[in-house]
Amino acid sequence: MASHQHPPGHHGAFHNRKFSINRNTGIPRPARRFSIQEPSITEASSDIHKKFRAAHEGHLPHAGLDATRSSTGVIWCSEQAGEHGYFEEPEKWANLGQGAPEVDDEIEGCFPRPQHLDISVNSREYGPTAGIKPLREAVANLYNEMHRQGKESKYTWENVAIVPGGRAGLIRIAAVLNNAYVGFFIPDYTAYNEMLSLFKNFAAIPVPLSEEDDYHIHPEKIAEEIARGTSVIITSNPRNPTGRVVANPELAEIQDICRERATLVSDEFYSGYNYTSNCDGTTISAAENIKDVDEDDVLIIDGLTKRFRLPGWRVAWILGPKEFIKAIGSCGSYLDGGTNVPFQEAAIPMLEPTLVKAEMKALQRHFMDKRDFVVGRLREIGFSIKAVPDSTFYLWLNLEWLPNPISDGLNFFQACLEENVIVVPGIFFDLNPSKRRDLFDSPCHHFVRLSYGPTREVLERGCDGIERVVRKFQALEAQGAYEVPRAPSPSRTEGEKESNLVPSAGGGEREKDEILHLL
Repeated sequence: MASHQHPPGHHGAFHNRKFSINRNTGIPRPARRFSIQEPSITEASSDIHKKFRAAHEGHLPHAGLDATRSSTGVIWCSEQAGEHGYFEEPEKWANLGQGAPEVDDEIEGCFPRPQHLDISVNSREYGPTAGIKPLREAVANLYNEMHRQGKESKYTWENVAIVPGGRAGLIRIAAVLNNAYVGFFIPDYTAYNEMLSLFKNFAAIPVPLSEEDDYHIHPEKIAEEIARGTSVIITSNPRNPTGRVVANPELAEIQDICRERATLVSDEFYSGYNYTSNCDGTTISAAENIKDVDEDDVLIIDGLTKRFRLPGWRVAWILGPKEFIKAIGSCGSYLDGGTNVPFQEAAIPMLEPTLVKAEMKALQRHFMDKRDFVVGRLREIGFSIKAVPDSTFYLWLNLEWLPNPISDGLNFFQACLEENVIVVPGIFFDLNPSKRRDLFDSPCHHFVRLSYGPTREVLERGCDGIERVVRKFQALEAQGAYEVPRAPSPSRTEGEKESNLVPSAGGGEREKDEILHLL
């Protein structure tokens, strides 16, 4: 394969792909697709890289079952941790991969979560797939109090659908989208992959963001995508995994651009984790900028999972124009059957606006303290954190400075498992609906996402484990235990370049063929 040199500023860009189908004859090539870059020695000899490739595209379906459908990034990471004993002794691990906040009642200023539920006779019946009316009213009132003060147009219960968790809400939204180009950003929340893959009523269009610009979503970028024909835009805000937020006035400008031109789906599950306003309890929401709740094509999704620290309850909500909400409520009858009614009833008193405001203040103070602790420890270890997250409970950690064997997300993840620490390789946030692209040239490849959602004790254990990993490989590098791989020289012959890709021990030509096939 000929050597390609990327032009300046295009490292890891999404172009020049080579596909597995001959476009002239329609005849499949032996390999499905492959990278324009030669795999490095580190990647070619890495067990975790081979396992990742095989798990996601290396096996044919069995009896009509596509087993890869069931595997998302965090689930795959948990499965790998399970092979190292995580499920047997989770208390000995630091799970910094799971996107979940601590759930105990020990955060100063936060209200205690219910220990027992009163189950009414009515809640024994099937509930409406759009949710029970009292909870829908409570959600509408919360948003009116926190984001619609002084505005003529207000949410009502008919603008709210209750859904069994954020993923179910996303699937419902996908089910009601029309024939459209749906724009999504890279990197972003891993579950969007499945949402954008399952339905064929729209085409998913990736919009890569710039690492040099801290992955910021500029209004000009939105206008450009709409001008190209995009009519639906989905994004998390605050943003997973980068920990950044688009706030006013930029958020308002984006909504102005979208108004009457595109539907904006705003995933606001981290809206409470906002550190931009001195921990005063302010939450970030597109609801602030909507002119008419029934005319602005804005769908907002949030719930109890993150900011109320109840991921196990599976209670979430979608706000939007009544017409959208009616369709979203109806499709629950064939998608998920609706949300657990007793938990809906128990959620109602939690949404009293004064209580929520106090809860958000306490939450923001506590999680900002944890953020500062983790950032400080990682900087002591040697990590360069250019921009401290201003929202969520995630760090998007650059690994390029590390010794070569752990300078990419998959190998760093594997090394952390040896120290009972779980992180998530950045490659999972390079969304790839229907697996149409080869991700092994991904600009997210040299990152991991680290969560400071767990308790302080777990964070300390996790940082200690990460430090052991880094120091171990730094010591090996200092001892000359391995050589830093070098890119093949353009002047070398094809055979010479290939001979440098894979170590001869333990596989030789067979291993080399398997790696190329899995790509």
